[in-house]
Amino acid sequence: MGRLQTKTCLVTGGGSGIGLGIARALAAEGCRVVIAGRNAEKLRAAAEAWLGPPPLLFHPVDVADRSSVRQLFAWAAQQLGRIDILVNAAGINIKTRSMAAMAPEQWDQIMAVNATGMYNCMYEVLPQMRERRDGLIINISSISGKRAFAMAGIAYCASKFAATALGTAVGNEDAAHGIRVTTIYPGEVNTPVLESRPEPVSAERKAAMLQPEDFGDIVVAIACLPPRAHVPELVIKPTVQGYV
Repeated sequence: MGRLQTKTCLVTGGGSGIGLGIARALAAEGCRVVIAGRNAEKLRAAAEAWLGPPPLLFHPVDVADRSSVRQLFAWAAQQLGRIDILVNAAGINIKTRSMAAMAPEQWDQIMAVNATGMYNCMYEVLPQMRERRDGLIINISSISGKRAFAMAGIAYCASKFAATALGTAVGNEDAAHGIRVTTIYPGEVNTPVLESRPEPVSAERKAAMLQPEDFGDIVVAIACLPPRAHVPELVIKPTVQGYV
């Protein structure tokens, strides 16, 4: 019997990478999970590859588009009845990462997805969690949301610092309503976001990085904690990567 069989979860950025790794781990514990992202075919493939039960449900969303986010949460409410856990794992980066090389439109794009997209999803889920006086939100930030690393780039670092502040502030504000917000700060992870690195990443380096499935067990552990226990922050990095 799964430890989370009475729970439901919505995961943005759930078609691949960290989001999918977390979604699979939660589903393996019996949680009913919706994965959401921009690529409907990738979502479908991920859902069909999961053998379950329970099945992975999926729905497309552009987290930067508030209308799209509202549609997602309305659909998820019909499918799940309520959302006990929200995992915000949607995120992007660009190849031209310096202030000199980056175009203003690229800044807007990164902030819209990585920071405003997280806000949009939290805005939609918080009213139902407040009403129940219970809920867990897992926000995937980055160690670049704690220290500004040149490798990550100007816009990415700024967006992840914003995500960090958003999670901390909302967690403080809504703790009185029984809502817990956990911000996870990954180090280097072997996900499709690596395709936007300015230089190709070698297979050897990818193998030494964290893998998407490395996040599953720890998120399940957080989700299984009693409501009185709150993990506000968690840094997870590869052993080979220096500490933040």
